[in-house]
Amino acid sequence: RVEHVRMHAKHRGHEAMHAEMVLILIATLVVAQLLLVQWKQRHPRSYNMVTLFQMWVVPLYFTIKLNWWRFLVIWVLFSAVTAFVTFRATRKPLVQTTPRLVYKWFLLIYKISYATGIVGYMAVMFTLFGVNLLFRIKPEDAMDFGISLLFYGLYYGVLERDFAEMCADYMASTIGFYSASGMPTKHLSDSVCAVCGQQIFVDVNEEGIIENTYRLSCNHVFHEFCIRGWCIVGKKQTCPYCKEKVDLKRMFSNPWERPHVMYGQLLDWLRYLVAWQPVIIGLVQGINYILGLE
Repeated sequence: RVEHVRMHAKHRGHEAMHAEMVLILIATLVVAQLLLVQWKQRHPRSYNMVTLFQMWVVPLYFTIKLNWWRFLVIWVLFSAVTAFVTFRATRKPLVQTTPRLVYKWFLLIYKISYATGIVGYMAVMFTLFGVNLLFRIKPEDAMDFGISLLFYGLYYGVLERDFAEMCADYMASTIGFYSASGMPTKHLSDSVCAVCGQQIFVDVNEEGIIENTYRLSCNHVFHEFCIRGWCIVGKKQTCPYCKEKVDLKRMFSNPWERPHVMYGQLLDWLRYLVAWQPVIIGLVQGINYILGLE
């Protein structure tokens, strides 16, 4: 209470200055949002690359500054494995086993981040309802645990989806049945999966992958694992070959699988918060400093 009174006494008479600062914040947020939307629409590739770089580097800065060594260790391990997987995905010629390796890695991180986020959210809710007291856990410790898990799950969920999208573009373009702009360089036959480039149906004595298949509404057939990785992990919602929109509700008809779609949409929204919000806040502080507003 004493600190609260001191704060009010310190800022008494600064109402006009505070109003200016609020207006600057709102105006900067609006202008920045408009510029980012235009950038994303006109130059999506550069926008995604810059956003990915910022999501990868900005938390590292705060980690080193605040001595969050546990996060730094996990970040280094994730970055090392992801760098290796990305190198394999962008290497030419593409090894036949690489697409499945890439999707397996990012699908694993996606599932871990999903589970970690759920556990973190449940820990926060249990703390709010006082369940932690039944186990004699202090509220601040329980809340810190829940928020930490929630942050880990959401951050690495956002990061892996962006890396997966980049790798999916490179691999599919290298295989030749997909082109981000224009027509594919190869004709797709009914017996080949456009995502991994392997035969869909193989004889018992032949070398290949024997697994379930999935036919899109455009009648193109893929390995079920490949097309699910393409849509959910790689953030693609169109057919790799003809670019017809994929009906995700039909693909994930099982009610237990539909939360994955909503979770993916949540991660797409959070990527803006993680990547650009610190930059915008820093810009606002710079404007306030130039104008002499404290």
